[in-house]
Amino acid sequence: MTSLGCRVSLPVTLLFVAALAGCHSRNALTPQQAEGKRVYNVACAHCHEQNDLALKKVPPNLHGIFSRTTLPDGAPAIDPEVKRVIMTGKGLMPPFQYQMTQDQLNAVVAYLHTGLR
Repeated sequence: MTSLGCRVSLPVTLLFVAALAGCHSRNALTPQQAEGKRVYNVACAHCHEQNDLALKKVPPNLHGIFSRTTLPDGAPAIDPEVKRVIMTGKGLMPPFQYQMTQDQLNAVVAYLHTGLR
């Protein structure tokens, strides 16, 4: 007697394993990061992603911002500096100190640490 469950070809098995690996290659967002993604999409993405406000000077891309040693302006890419820029603004970027709570700010920074996935 042969078991049908044991007779699977190697290419099919490799394809299945590769598909599973692709599904789990990134960890799920934490609740804080998920909230940061929501806030980012509402408050930041209009300029930093789509530039749907038709700004003549395109704001910097924030993908992987913490994988660099410095921010686009040369300041260190560290949490306190990123939080300062978000809250006080920079150049054409308005300050968000009256639109964003401390929890929202921390959530956005946590989401930026994911590389914006």
